[in-house]
Amino acid sequence: MKTTANDPTKLTCGLPLLSSQSQGWENILVEQFQHPSGEGRTRYGDEHAICLSLAPRPVRFLQIKDGKTHTSLYGKGDIAITPAEMPFFARWEGEDHYMQIRVASRFIQQVAREALEINPDRLELLPEFRTRDPQIEAIGLMLLAELQQGNCGSRLYIESLTNILAVHLIRQYTTTQPQRPVYEGGLPQRQLSQVLDYMNDHLEQDIKLADLAALLNMSQFHFSHLFKQAIGTSPYQYLLQQRVEQAKQLLKEGDRSIMDIALLCGFNSHSHLSKQFRQLTGVTPKTYRAN
Repeated sequence: MKTTANDPTKLTCGLPLLSSQSQGWENILVEQFQHPSGEGRTRYGDEHAICLSLAPRPVRFLQIKDGKTHTSLYGKGDIAITPAEMPFFARWEGEDHYMQIRVASRFIQQVAREALEINPDRLELLPEFRTRDPQIEAIGLMLLAELQQGNCGSRLYIESLTNILAVHLIRQYTTTQPQRPVYEGGLPQRQLSQVLDYMNDHLEQDIKLADLAALLNMSQFHFSHLFKQAIGTSPYQYLLQQRVEQAKQLLKEGDRSIMDIALLCGFNSHSHLSKQFRQLTGVTPKTYRAN
């Protein structure tokens, strides 16, 4: 699912915008908006929508969805959830600043079936007018950082966040409460070696979580848990560490430009490499090469 802020399914009644940003990845769209006082209505046919308030001062909202009306102040960190196919109307007083996360409903169904062994036909996401959820807020802010930085993060990172968000929504906001699966022991040594070899052989590529899980014929969520149990870190963090290690070798071995090294190691820009390199080593690539 790759859409834009001009998606025709978004019916906003010609709302004036102070600013907006939008970035789509597979199965998820992240948007950031600032609106003056106004009202609007919307309905998404195949996406669940999560709104996270970023407003520095509370904004008074009237919301109508699922035949119910709710009025309250919304402040920074407040969250609203609107399931797919549900008409939604809102009127607000004061400048509103918020981010919206739209997740493909078919992806939620896939995660329910593969990771939590739930019949997706029985899955129903429940609407929320106003709630607090530290986990959704944390995931939202990480996705917002990727949006603001121009999508410089790896696909593996975005997919990991999307999977965690999907499982959390199913566990906390559906009519069917799943049993939490128990993972013991992590990946067997043979499977772990297979995955590590694949990652190390494809460092320069945009590795997908789905590709890694498919190597072992398991769900993405199941794979991520077993991988972390086996090695003590997430697939994304391991991949990042290996890319930085390869960059360190290339910086010492020759006179390639830092931009060339960034691309060879799977980073999409000089600045992306520099940021991650400094976070893991405490110095910039240029300083590391000079020492």
